[in-house]
Amino acid sequence: MGLLWYNKPMKTGARITPERQPISEIIASESGDVLSDILQQNSFLRSENTALEIQREQMGEEIDQLEERIRILEALIFGRKSEKRVSQEDESLQPLLFSDEIESSADPLLAEDETTSVDGHTRKKRGRKPIPKDFPRVDVIYDLTEDEKLCACGCTLTRIGEEVSEELDIIPAKIQVIRNIRYKYACQGCEGVNSGNVGAVKTAPFPAKIIPQGIVTAGLLAHVAVAKFADALPFYRQERQFIRIGLDITRGTLSNWMMLVAAACGRLGELLLEAILAGPVINMDETPVQVLNEPGRANTQKSYMWVLRGGPPDRPGVIFRYEPTRFGNVPLELLCNYHGFLQTDGYQGYNAIGSQEDIRHLGCWAHVRRKFIDVTKGTKGTSKKSIAQEILNLIGKLYKIEKEVSLFPPGEGQAERKEKAEPLLKKIKETLDLRKNTTPPKSLLGKAINYALNQWPLLEVYLEEYYLCMDNNIA
Repeated sequence: MGLLWYNKPMKTGARITPERQPISEIIASESGDVLSDILQQNSFLRSENTALEIQREQMGEEIDQLEERIRILEALIFGRKSEKRVSQEDESLQPLLFSDEIESSADPLLAEDETTSVDGHTRKKRGRKPIPKDFPRVDVIYDLTEDEKLCACGCTLTRIGEEVSEELDIIPAKIQVIRNIRYKYACQGCEGVNSGNVGAVKTAPFPAKIIPQGIVTAGLLAHVAVAKFADALPFYRQERQFIRIGLDITRGTLSNWMMLVAAACGRLGELLLEAILAGPVINMDETPVQVLNEPGRANTQKSYMWVLRGGPPDRPGVIFRYEPTRFGNVPLELLCNYHGFLQTDGYQGYNAIGSQEDIRHLGCWAHVRRKFIDVTKGTKGTSKKSIAQEILNLIGKLYKIEKEVSLFPPGEGQAERKEKAEPLLKKIKETLDLRKNTTPPKSLLGKAINYALNQWPLLEVYLEEYYLCMDNNIA
């Protein structure tokens, strides 16, 4: 059998020399190249498919996270704002048909302040609260006419008693003008010749005023301050109220009055801060506020109101401090001389002050609970909800212990508190550690678990003293 020869073409630019190779070798060589190309392409497609699978999983997780955010926003807009829930022991009970947030249309003076015993249990009796006795009473007499006092027999009726009922009334606010009259005195004998440096004329001294040259009394200043800062009534609404009673006081004037009052009360604020710093525990928080027409800042920029609550446990004080920023130097300045417990949320701006040797930092269980509540509201999968509900049930038991201990005299329930709470804390920590590695960190559940674990060293501190609280809600 003869051999077939194949003239293999040379590459372009190469020296042309005849090269003969058996066709079987050519076929084997060409098939090997094709197989190698196929294997390389298959390997490339496999790696590309793996990358696409990873991308698909990432996109799926991102879609889940976006859907969770949408459900959370829907819950914030349309859902209940209350975080109350049915306890684990009451899960078998039928849920309420109506929300417990519906306001009653009954008389606001009606209250359940009396109890009636009924064979083995007590039942609260509804009744109207009595009007406080320290309110002034004005008697309005309703009597019969002289003709109505005549009986059919011709005799005059005799008064044998009276029926008394009380109604609440209010006297609308009214403006009055205080005329300060100071008498002047002079000596008609020497006409002031022998008075020396005293002066010829003596006038009764004027009492000290918050605004020396102002026309406003301390009573009116207190009224405006309470309406603004205690009742949240803006100056423009107070301006309208004054117009209705016939007085024109602009909101700019009201604002200037309050700034002068704040300056006059500066020393009182310092004393209050000293009393707060002398207490065993301080609750601190910050909240954004919007300030208009602030020099050097746009109206859309966020400013912050910082709050400190502390001092003697039986007479705590509260201070609000305005700052244009949320930087951590604010708590460092306010608490520079403080030694004791500091309770805050998980904001990192408190880490610097909380890590000092003389300060024991506490966390807030309410923030931990709220993040797991968001999981139940925003998560679609039942498995994640069940994990979040398991944590919420354990946290609910911790709060139940706090409610029971609060009925004890101060300090007497501390041992029972630690005995009951420590096993629950241990179980919560074990559950968080177990679920951490199997939960996507960017999901709502993953964020809740990581937040709780990052805060864990601070969440156990509340058991150290009887006067410490589980959360920072008081601030």
